[in-house]
Amino acid sequence: MMKKKSIPASKPFLILFLCQIISALDVPLDSKLLEELSQPPTITHQSPKDYIVDPRENIVIQCEAKGKPPPSFSWTRNGTHFDIDKDAQVTMKPNSGTLVINIMNGGKAEAYEGVYQCTARNERGAAISNNIVIRPSRSPLWTKEKLEPHHVREGDSLVLHCRPPVGLPPPIIFWMDNAFQRLPQSERVSQGLNGDLYFSNVQPEDTREDYICYARFNHTQTIQQKQPISVKVFSTKPVTERQPVLLTPTGSTSTKVELRGNVLLLECIAAGLPTPVIRWIKEGGELPSNRTFFENFKKTLKIIDVSEADSGNYKCIARNTLGSVHHVISVTVKAAPYWITAPRNLVLSPGEDGTLICRANGNPKPSISWLANGVPIAIAPEDPSRKVDGDTIIFSHVQERSSAVYQCNASNEYGYLLANAFVNVLAEPPRILTPANKLYQVIADSPALLDCAYFGSPKPEIEWFKGVKGSILRGNEYVFHDNGTLEIPVAQKDSTGTYTCVARNELGKIQNEVHLEIKDPTMIIKQPEYKVVQRYGQVSFECIIKHDSTLLPTVIWLKDNDELPDDERFLVGKDNLTIMNVTDKDDGTYTCIVNTTLDSVSASAVLTVVAAPPTPAIIYARPNPPFDLELTGQLERSIELSWIPGDENNSPITHFVIEYEDGLHEPGVWHYQTEVPGTQTTVQLKLSPYVNYSFRVVAVNKIGRSQPSEPSEQYLTKSASPDENPANVQGIGSEPDNLVITWESLKGFQSNGPGLQYKVSWRQKDVDDEWTSVIVANVSKYIVSGTPTFVPYEIKVQALNDLGYAPEPSEVIGHSGEDLPMVAPGNVQVHVINSTLAKVHWDPVPLKTVRGHLQGYKVYYWKVQSLSRRSRRHVEKKILTFRGNKTFGMLPGLEPYSSYKLNVRVVNGKGEGPASPDKVFKTPEGVPSSPSYLKITNPTLDSLTLEWGSPTHPNGVLTSYILKFQPINNTHELGPLVEIRIPANESSLILKNLNYSTRYKFYFNAQTSVGSGSQITEEAVTIMDEAGILHPAVVAGKGYSEILFATSPVMHTVRPTFYKVQPLYPRIRNVTTAAAETYANISWEYEGPDHANFYVEYGVAGSKEDWKKEIVNGSRSFFVLKGLTPGTAYKVRVGAEGLSGFRSSEDVFETGPAMASRQVDIATQGWFIGLMCAVALLILILLIVCFIRRNKGGKYPVKEKEDAHADPEIQPMKEDDGTFGEYSDAEDHKPLKKGSRTPSDRTVKKEDSDDSLVDYGEGVNGQFNEDGSFIGQYSGKKEKEPAEGNESSEAPSPVNAMNSFV
Repeated sequence: MMKKKSIPASKPFLILFLCQIISALDVPLDSKLLEELSQPPTITHQSPKDYIVDPRENIVIQCEAKGKPPPSFSWTRNGTHFDIDKDAQVTMKPNSGTLVINIMNGGKAEAYEGVYQCTARNERGAAISNNIVIRPSRSPLWTKEKLEPHHVREGDSLVLHCRPPVGLPPPIIFWMDNAFQRLPQSERVSQGLNGDLYFSNVQPEDTREDYICYARFNHTQTIQQKQPISVKVFSTKPVTERQPVLLTPTGSTSTKVELRGNVLLLECIAAGLPTPVIRWIKEGGELPSNRTFFENFKKTLKIIDVSEADSGNYKCIARNTLGSVHHVISVTVKAAPYWITAPRNLVLSPGEDGTLICRANGNPKPSISWLANGVPIAIAPEDPSRKVDGDTIIFSHVQERSSAVYQCNASNEYGYLLANAFVNVLAEPPRILTPANKLYQVIADSPALLDCAYFGSPKPEIEWFKGVKGSILRGNEYVFHDNGTLEIPVAQKDSTGTYTCVARNELGKIQNEVHLEIKDPTMIIKQPEYKVVQRYGQVSFECIIKHDSTLLPTVIWLKDNDELPDDERFLVGKDNLTIMNVTDKDDGTYTCIVNTTLDSVSASAVLTVVAAPPTPAIIYARPNPPFDLELTGQLERSIELSWIPGDENNSPITHFVIEYEDGLHEPGVWHYQTEVPGTQTTVQLKLSPYVNYSFRVVAVNKIGRSQPSEPSEQYLTKSASPDENPANVQGIGSEPDNLVITWESLKGFQSNGPGLQYKVSWRQKDVDDEWTSVIVANVSKYIVSGTPTFVPYEIKVQALNDLGYAPEPSEVIGHSGEDLPMVAPGNVQVHVINSTLAKVHWDPVPLKTVRGHLQGYKVYYWKVQSLSRRSRRHVEKKILTFRGNKTFGMLPGLEPYSSYKLNVRVVNGKGEGPASPDKVFKTPEGVPSSPSYLKITNPTLDSLTLEWGSPTHPNGVLTSYILKFQPINNTHELGPLVEIRIPANESSLILKNLNYSTRYKFYFNAQTSVGSGSQITEEAVTIMDEAGILHPAVVAGKGYSEILFATSPVMHTVRPTFYKVQPLYPRIRNVTTAAAETYANISWEYEGPDHANFYVEYGVAGSKEDWKKEIVNGSRSFFVLKGLTPGTAYKVRVGAEGLSGFRSSEDVFETGPAMASRQVDIATQGWFIGLMCAVALLILILLIVCFIRRNKGGKYPVKEKEDAHADPEIQPMKEDDGTFGEYSDAEDHKPLKKGSRTPSDRTVKKEDSDDSLVDYGEGVNGQFNEDGSFIGQYSGKKEKEPAEGNESSEAPSPVNAMNSFV
């Protein structure tokens, strides 16, 4: 016999229930299929029935629908056709029925009050919306009235009337004083539901002149206040006590009508002295325990989610020491219509039968009426297949023309319900949606599920065949599911093969083949075994596997169910795990896990690490398991467990672990309950309701855990209502029109009883909506459909079972689904800062148009073309994301002298919004890259030919090339530097009048109007004179010596003086900035000849003002810019004056924001002034001593004149350039030497490194201040000389020496 089941397959298709439960056909959610099937309209989103709008904003009346073909929309207003084409203020959104009434451009909201209804229609029917009543909110002003002061005797009662203006919706009332502080309320003084302020008895402290009633109109976000009320309390002695009297309500009885599902509020406020206490009872019954709340100091009784059972008489009793008074409120609960069975969409095949059922209840009983395509069914076109029977429409032998949308209206005097349900008659041949030739791989002896997802109308019959010419599959070895899936419960090797699925109905037949392969299971044939190893020993676990040859296994080792420690002592081999030098931390459970794409197996073993025993006689082991477990003192929520410990095996038991099994919910699964010290053998255990408990005990010592004891006898606790509610309640929409409420379900033992369910409640936040609730089965998700896009909801989930509800849950805030942003950022502006950096600004989009959580903005930008080459290339768009609500961003890495485009898009959790219009901007010229090549050819005695290629990246219009060259000898000593400017259109040059047999070094770079680019260097040698000229002798470190040599009769060349320099082309790179509030530390790296004179240029980024220039003292590679403006972007570059004026590339930095300073001006402190006076006095004394020594013919401590063979680098400075040539008195005319700032015992020698960090104060005696300046004494660092070598170093003056000393 063939078995059929309606259980889902392992990988079921998602089902779109066009017909929801009672339809004859299920339509799979296949995009291609859905595009081809016709469907009547369905309203997917509409505005609320009672729609209060802000009169200052445009009115948007929502009406969205889906259908195939897409539906058209029309509207009625106050029952008649609403022609939107005749009203210039009204527009309908494209592909939508949503109306937008333009109020912000001259329209008046009052003119559009009325009842609106939307109709969505296509060739298969028409769906209609609810009647949407549009009313503009109103916040009228308070009526003027003259308020007399209240003079009240101490102990008397008092009522201050608020009487707020009637608004739409009604305002929220609260009382405050002139300082906008809420007036304190208590059992004696409180605000009633009508907004009045009630005093049960007045006290002298109630005297004040600023009792002010405020009315807040939330819809228009306005607050209005009443004129202040003055209260003066006068005292009389003694104060007379009074028995209670009701201030509200009056009389002994009153009535109250409330609707089902609403919140019932009953109020009693009493006067009296002492202050009365209020108590509530229900005559003939009890107040509902889980829905009753007391507010306003028990003066207000609040019952939520009322039902007809809450009708009855409620009595409030006010009592003090002198007596009591009571009032009876007769409550009647009516009910607006609510669904028992709402009509659901029906999808039928031609000739089939079906029914639409519409059942509702209410108080009074609602009447049911039917419409067809929006027209009362009595006057709708006849359909012989349709018969109306009260709340049911019966369809018999339908045809395709029977497709229509039916509306059910259930109404009574308290409201109505309107539901659309379509009847869609489809005639479709069979289709198989499972991909053809799909391969299924299954492990032997496991179930195999072969899919055959299908669709057809009438519903096709499914048959399965094996092999190309096999017979139809039948028998107990197969299970055929209603969704077409073939199940082989126990697949064997002979199950391998090709299976054919055939679907047929009266309109056709189709088939599909799938393939099944059966694989051998993966097995561990050699499992790891329990090991005991001594500390610092070695241990190995084996894990040898056998697997199907076509599957690739991966082996993973775990320690205590976690990854292995990152330790080189753990060696993982192909079939084993080895641990070297074992320590106590290695103790634990080791698991070998083998995974393939189809199965997974594992095996574990325990490693016990023990110390080497002092004597062989003592053996340490895990304790033996406890035994003889006994349960005593059984109660509903507790029980006592006792046991007898097993042998501790030479290692004392440290503690016992008690575990329990829930035989009712999770049989065979043991959970941790508690643990007790090793000296304790009894424990009192807390129990949960509705659990069938068994207990066992595990003993633990330093070696490890014992085996568990035998289980105790079972103990079943009684049921109770849940103690707790689900955790992790969230509300996140998955679609723009829904809200998905999820929670963590209670575990089995947390249910406390049978029949676990959840009450899911929600309401829109900041809207006067009541809670909507639904009770669902034991699931963890509920989807609310038809919500507005991205609005906040208050959500709560309460557990209940057959015995009652859990405590009232806390509320969480969720949001309905996000949709893509509606608008693009506007006012996009681009500010070009320099040739590689731009700043883009935009206006933020209105938050209402984001329609989701604002995640930020994305800037798309791309290069259109280079302005120097006019050649286009493949456009590579770049994207920068700016998180949060930023309205600007920097675009780095731009190419100079290029045209760019950009646009900006807002991003939310759903995705990106539309792009802003493309913005075009251009970057200015920059410095070019280095020439592409430099070739030196055709060497002769006195000439060389230079050829070069233009820069790969000109970054602008080339103005010229700069060529510098100088001779160089074998010890890397360079001669004078010669510079030549070459027109930009040249590509070669012949240099003549050069020295024969001489090596030259060339530096070559290109220039634009902005400046010079990077250099390219090359070396070349002129050829030797054929006449055999003698070469000059070279003294190491001293350049060429002057000797006589033979010369050509045509040419006589004088040898230049050479200077020893580093063989590098000069450049400044890696300019970095560290900015603070009013200063910035600029640092750079320099490569090239020594003795460069640096300067720093800076200015405001984006400004056209001239650069400001600061000279750097000495050859330091840093400088501190001071006096900057906080919060300002600056541009900066570094240059060297001694090397033909080359500069670094620009850098941009921004100073920090201005901070309020609490520092004290040090210049005004007494101690600082005294210190400066002492320093000045010391300097004066030193100057006098120097003056006396000079008059006596003394010398300053300068370095003695060098030997006769002086270093040619050291020359006296010239007076005409503002430096000291020499300094002497009448008796001493010895010139000061370079480095004379250093005492003779610490003279810096020429062979010392010029680049030593000690020279900059970074040695053992030097340190940096926090602004980058130096602390400590300069060590007399020699100034580096420029490459030209024609200038001498500065000789410091005595004043400078004195300043260095100070």
